[in-house]
Formats: sequence, C-alpha cells, structure tokens
Amino acid sequence: MEGLLCQPEWRIIDQSSVGPHFSAIESFGYDDTLCASVGAGKAPATARAWVHHNTVVLGIQDTRLPFLQEGIHFLKAQGYQVVVRNSGGLAVVLDERVLNISLIFPEVEKGIDINRGYDTMWALIQSMFADFPQRISAGEVVGSYCPGSYDLSINGKKFAGISQRRLRKGVAVQIYLCAGGSGSKRAELVGEFYQRAKQGEQTKFAFPEVVPDVMASLSELYGCNFSIGDIMLRLLNQLKQYSGSLYAGQLNEYELELLPGYIQRMLSRNEPFLAI
Repeated sequence: MEGLLCQPEWRIIDQSSVGPHFSAIESFGYDDTLCASVGAGKAPATARAWVHHNTVVLGIQDTRLPFLQEGIHFLKAQGYQVVVRNSGGLAVVLDERVLNISLIFPEVEKGIDINRGYDTMWALIQSMFADFPQRISAGEVVGSYCPGSYDLSINGKKFAGISQRRLRKGVAVQIYLCAGGSGSKRAELVGEFYQRAKQGEQTKFAFPEVVPDVMASLSELYGCNFSIGDIMLRLLNQLKQYSGSLYAGQLNEYELELLPGYIQRMLSRNEPFLAI
C-alpha cells in the first residue's frame, strides 16, 4: 500500500491544537475544499490532522432515528455539540483525546479503488505503531459504535474507524484514533444516545447495539499515556519516509476561495438539527 503514500510532496495541515472553538462543521468543509483542490491539481497530496472538543458526529442514517430529538437533547445535556457529517457511517465521539487524520489524494487516471484507500490508511497506522508487538487488525468489531469493515482493533477492542469522502477527483481517507481516555465511556455515551433516539422501535436501518467493553483507546491498549502530540510525531516520521518533500502548510489562495462555500453547505445540512 506504499504506492499511495509515496507522493512527490506531502503538505501537512496541523489543526490538532486549534482549541475548543474549532467546529466540526468547519472541519468537514476543510476536507471537501482539499478534495476539490488536490483533485484539480491545485495542491499536492495533503495530510490534515484535527481535534474537536466534546462533539458527537452523526451520520446521515442517524438523522432517520424515530426519536432523534430526544437523543440530541441527551447529548447536549452531557455537554456535547452535535454535527451531521456529509459522508456515510454512524455516530462517533470526538474529544480532546481523539485525533482525526485525513489523507487527501488526487484520483489517478484509473481511479483509486475504495479498498485501496482503506488499506493505505490501515498500513500507515500499522507502520506508526510498528515498535509495539500487538497486531493491529482491520475488520468489523461487532458491538462498537460506527461499525465497519475497516474498524481497527487490537485483541478485539476497537480504537479507530476509517471512512472515505470522494469529491471532484479528490479522495479523502479519514480516520479517528482514540489516543487516550476511556473507549468504553465513549461507547456508553453513544449507546445511551441510540437508546433514547430509537426507544425500541423497529427501523428500516439496523443501528448498532453498542457494547462498551469492545471499545478502547490506544493508551489503554498499549499501556502508554499517549498525547495527541506523541501520535502526531509518529505520523510525521512515517510520512517523511514516503516523500522527498514534507512541509507544514496552510490553505492556498484557490482553497481560501472555495472554503466558505463548502462550510456553508455543511451549515445548511446541519440547520435542521442546530435548533434541537
């Protein structure tokens, strides 16, 4: 999977320490902007790291829960913002101990197969923690929140999930990594959300029955107290091996023009839920 990671340049946009006022709505607008820019050849392959404080990100399917308002009221009462993302998947918890990484690639002529994108992120995470003996597996962890075929786990406990966003010849492969804190407590929060938002009703879509014990953080699994900075250093060290040029950057002029429009799309998507 090194093929996709080997890029002439890697631009790093580090938003992992922006703080609690950085909204996930802005963040998803950033990734769409980067997809459009990288896909159009206006920017090199980009790795963006981001952290959001006390935010639950819902998937589109979650908005069809029969008692969604009750679920959102519960999350807000616990001190969490609620955002509906513009891609698939289900509810995930973000906080100051969860690192999100987006790898944005240009679509090559033959395109990037969807599994290849997932495998590339899996390979990157494996290489970042290759100094530990525990094997990082990919495959659905039943009982986890936002279950998927590329859940990353160690000894059956999930610590990360991968998703993809494709837009205008750009591909964003996104992962959330639970670096520290309690994975099971995050899972309890999501499980309670589903109980309140579903209330036992039959639904066309199968929502997860969350089992807190199958979720953990990397700090719990490795017995280390990883900070976000620790994992950022591992990320940068790995990407250095795949590129002749690795540099810290910000949005260019082309991207700064695109960004407000993509943030507005996210705001419009979330408008019905912001008032709940």
